[in-house]
Amino acid sequence: MTRESHVLASTPAMAAVSTDLPNRRWTGAQVRLLAIKNAMVIVMIAVIFYFTASSPLFATVDNLQNILLAAAPFALIAFGQTLVILTGGIDLSVGSVIALSAMVAAWAARANPDQLWLAFALAIAAGVAVGLANGFLVSVLNVPPFIATLALLTLASGLAYVIGNGAPINGLPATYGDLAKFKVLGLQLPVIVMIIGFVILAVVMRRTVFGTRIYAVGGNPQAARIAGIKVPGVLLSVYVISGALAALSGVLLSSRVIAGTPSLGSGYELDAIAAVVIGGASLMGGRGSIWGTLVGLLLIQTLNNGLDLMLVPSYWQMVIKGVLIAAAVSVDVFVSRRIR
Repeated sequence: MTRESHVLASTPAMAAVSTDLPNRRWTGAQVRLLAIKNAMVIVMIAVIFYFTASSPLFATVDNLQNILLAAAPFALIAFGQTLVILTGGIDLSVGSVIALSAMVAAWAARANPDQLWLAFALAIAAGVAVGLANGFLVSVLNVPPFIATLALLTLASGLAYVIGNGAPINGLPATYGDLAKFKVLGLQLPVIVMIIGFVILAVVMRRTVFGTRIYAVGGNPQAARIAGIKVPGVLLSVYVISGALAALSGVLLSSRVIAGTPSLGSGYELDAIAAVVIGGASLMGGRGSIWGTLVGLLLIQTLNNGLDLMLVPSYWQMVIKGVLIAAAVSVDVFVSRRIR
């Protein structure tokens, strides 16, 4: 048992809660609070039923695969964003990291068509480098996360254009597109990567000391330091993970179009943050989950898909998404007050 977990386990209040759980009876207020905490799951189920009844094309295997394939690149950056937000930070640079990694991979693949593994490795390294820069600014220099990642957003976006001299990189080998087309049991590789990433990070956050430390840092950094947690190290690691996942997303997206595009990933960071918030994470840190982020992301993509099938104009889709985000934040504030 680690020092911090021993401290938590030995707290009288925690012991009392553990003793009361087996004999606990749910009151009406507790049931309502539980329903509010899982409001997005309830909304997700309602949305699925509505679109299934409204369009015969929605509840099909092909359409389900379309939803998952559309969600996959957003899922990777949303998972990384979850870890960052849990520490009380934010990563605005992930969209630009997607573009930078795509351009790096495309440049290397065109220069060395027989060594695609090198192109993909360099792309991931570029994402890790941006994550390291973000983490250094936040954890060592104490630059506010919003400012630090905004600076790297601009830097990474500029580098993406520099690599291609302001233009996309085309003329890549056909094998470059095989990565995104690869299938297992009918699922394309981006979907498989999303599922694997979800499982790994969900286990890490729920079952490992590292996950506990992320929650501790986000909940109360000062208390985490007293408990012996190296806060700068935790902060650095979550930004590196976020950068690496964004780079992986960029590689998969560029493989789908077999080209490097410097504008790829533009605005993706906003959808990632929206998914995390809709999934119940607190922007103040310390509360949220990978599962919640997945639900939030799938809800957004299901809405996009269903509204497209119903021929709803894109501007109305933006209105609906904005209302959903506002509602999610309102629920978060309400739940926080009830818990306190």
